[in-house]
Amino acid sequence: MYHLPGLFEFTDLYRAFLPLYRAHRDWFYDWCAIGSIYGAPSDCIWSGGRVGAEDCDPQAALALTRAYDISARLTFSNSLLREEHLADRKCNALCRMLEASNGPQNGVIVHSELLMDYIRRTYPGLYLVSSTTKVLTDFGQLERELEREVFRYVVPDFRLNKALGRLSALPDPLKAKVEFLCNECCWFGCRDRKQCYEAVSRKILGESGPEHRCAAPDAGEGYRFSKAMENPGFISIGDIVNTYLPMGFTQFKIEGRGLGSALILEFLLYYMTRPEHQLKVREEIYLSNALDLF
Repeated sequence: MYHLPGLFEFTDLYRAFLPLYRAHRDWFYDWCAIGSIYGAPSDCIWSGGRVGAEDCDPQAALALTRAYDISARLTFSNSLLREEHLADRKCNALCRMLEASNGPQNGVIVHSELLMDYIRRTYPGLYLVSSTTKVLTDFGQLERELEREVFRYVVPDFRLNKALGRLSALPDPLKAKVEFLCNECCWFGCRDRKQCYEAVSRKILGESGPEHRCAAPDAGEGYRFSKAMENPGFISIGDIVNTYLPMGFTQFKIEGRGLGSALILEFLLYYMTRPEHQLKVREEIYLSNALDLF
């Protein structure tokens, strides 16, 4: 089950891709499905992790996921929220919209305990996902987070992806809750990941603070899928089929909200599309007049 980026950011891409996925299911791996599409508009102060879409139509995005029976998730992972932020009109309106949907159950990705408690009280129809922005790099932390009944899924830090011995020892109910971040490009040795997410959260709230400067050796290159594939925490198609699925893990998250739609298409081709049909999917997407692949 894949959880894909760009609920609001890449609506046009999914509007072109999802009809292909439905009409030509044989072009895609029979073991994969789309569990959710996640994202957040840029002007949502509950947002965190990455800057969201600047110009989007939430109603259109939700209508698309509902039409294809796909869960919609709000990326509300700001780690620095205070009590006064809970009254934000736009964020509450989005939660109401998702909760009122007649499609599949929708959810919210959270970091803040304050926001978690608020959503549980105010929008009980939405499920909760523990955000990777918590940077759970200690396996004991991950186990304790998985044991919390409030979360349907937990996204560990990508540096725990290959802790296969301890992962395999998890009981099946906890394995079902682990949602692996597959294609992270961040430096595996980074010690500032939490501060990076906090800097984003602070910026979204419009508050001043120290600028975060990435210390990764190749930080200036930006995201490259080829570089992500060389990351020790990278989860490949072969890893999914030969290791994770046989071990009982079924949930896989693809990052990329801050990237262009052309690169998101490459993720969809690599992770979901059979190699012999990738060109067909690429051609169909390129021929979509409504899609700007930049």
